[in-house]
Amino acid sequence: MIIRPVKTGVQEETMNRVSRRACLATLGGAAAAASLPSFARAQNRTGADAPTILPPDPNTKTPAYKAPAGAVDAHTHIFGPGSKYPYAASRSYTPPDAPLEMFEALHAKIGIERAVLVNATVHGLDNRVITDAIAQSNGRYKGIANVDDTITDKELQALTDAGMKGCRFTFLGRLGGRPDMTKFHRIVDRIKAYGWHVDLYLEPEIIEEFVPILRALPLPYVIDHMGTVKASGGLEQKPFVALVELMRTDEKGWIKITGPERLSVAGSPFHDAVPFAQALIAAAPDRCLWGTDWPHPNVKVMPNDGVLVDLIPLYAPDVAQQHRLLVDNPVRLFGFSS
Repeated sequence: MIIRPVKTGVQEETMNRVSRRACLATLGGAAAAASLPSFARAQNRTGADAPTILPPDPNTKTPAYKAPAGAVDAHTHIFGPGSKYPYAASRSYTPPDAPLEMFEALHAKIGIERAVLVNATVHGLDNRVITDAIAQSNGRYKGIANVDDTITDKELQALTDAGMKGCRFTFLGRLGGRPDMTKFHRIVDRIKAYGWHVDLYLEPEIIEEFVPILRALPLPYVIDHMGTVKASGGLEQKPFVALVELMRTDEKGWIKITGPERLSVAGSPFHDAVPFAQALIAAAPDRCLWGTDWPHPNVKVMPNDGVLVDLIPLYAPDVAQQHRLLVDNPVRLFGFSS
């Protein structure tokens, strides 16, 4: 969820009008204008004081593991280019451009055919970077949007028609902290009619607190990056035990087997994260998703995506489970063609 900044001054209002006109042109002019989300507005300020993060590893290794046909990278991002999709003025970091063309080259290298594109906070409420990529994908991409609680039914329908399947909430201090929970529940109530789910980026310290909240949700939810627990805490650390039990017992709950570099304390090839993935897959074999998290924003150790692909058979040694993880499960949740 993104909270709108307060708009002040003629200059900002002019910038918003210009950005909105650019959105309308991108989606097809006057026909699109009737349904275009009002939040699809680029923020044309530089945010020069936001720290610049590392770029992805440009030397992607060819993985030894060959993914099955139709494999889905269920968590990835597109950044910019900033000249076309400006980064939000309120962003907490500035990424090097990681545009669609770079992403497509990566997937060709690692042998992944389909993807779920998660709009990152750096693009604020402007979802064009995702909807434009989906429009060019011939059905290979779906998306997760950034929205706020002022979104209208017409705007939600426009995003749904553009291939969005849910919206993301971040609960990390470095990305703005906990959203207003009243607004969170308001958005949840609004999106359920569109078949969406909520994507949640949680800090491990709040997992136990959120268990009853998640159980009570009226729609599916997906937790990012294995709950971002640290491998050094072991499998018996309380947040992870709570997460495994939640995944085992709540049929609405899904988990992303992503971000081993965020869990790992040993470093590449991140084998200390494997037992955590195995435990989650054992708990919810039909509700686990795999993804790269390319281009890996805000990581301390930049992974090589070929290395990440080669972790898949360690996570799921059984070929049938690999197929569920990479194909069957994401097809079911995101509505890809079988």
